[in-house]
Amino acid sequence: MTLPRLFLALCGGALFAAIAVEPGAQLFENDQVKVFRALEKAHVKGKFHDHKPNRVMIYLQGGQQRFEYQDGRKPLLADWKAGQVVWSVPEGMHSPEVTGDDSFNIIEIELKKAGSGKALPASDFPKSAKVEFDNQQVRVMRVKLGAHENLKVPSHADNRVVVFLTEQDVRITGADGKANSVHRKAGEAVWETPSVYKQENLGDKPLEMIVAQLKD
Repeated sequence: MTLPRLFLALCGGALFAAIAVEPGAQLFENDQVKVFRALEKAHVKGKFHDHKPNRVMIYLQGGQQRFEYQDGRKPLLADWKAGQVVWSVPEGMHSPEVTGDDSFNIIEIELKKAGSGKALPASDFPKSAKVEFDNQQVRVMRVKLGAHENLKVPSHADNRVVVFLTEQDVRITGADGKANSVHRKAGEAVWETPSVYKQENLGDKPLEMIVAQLKD
């Protein structure tokens, strides 16, 4: 299915059904992004509204959705997959409705700046990363790390949003050699500034995350 003016990137086959559906909430905001968790409730028809900024959207659970447009365009039917990443541009006034029986969450990253369009070097991300899309404002990658695997995150000059698709326990070792153990919940999002560090998956299962590098 081709969706007009939406760039869709399907997930890499990981299972995210265990991510709990939670109420909507703003997670954080700064001068570059606003990141929030949107709750799409089953069989609830939304009011007509529009979105001004471009957005990166990460679907934490799968679901079916119907979009009606105020300008009379043909309704759009979408079947989202858990872990799917979408590039979304303003589409005008629209009303969404979840047509399936299950509610689902979307992590939405609103981009506040036009973006420099600069090319980000391939060395800025590990071999385990897959580029989902790369445009004027952002490069979005899917990063996987096997059980007990180490990952060196090279020095990067960009700010980024990281969304965790699996629960994970990791050990983060900074450039100064100091190490800290960190627990992340599936569906959590964090803001990272330029840094270099090594990350070790302490768990017995693979972990997966979405990394949105900003081109400011």
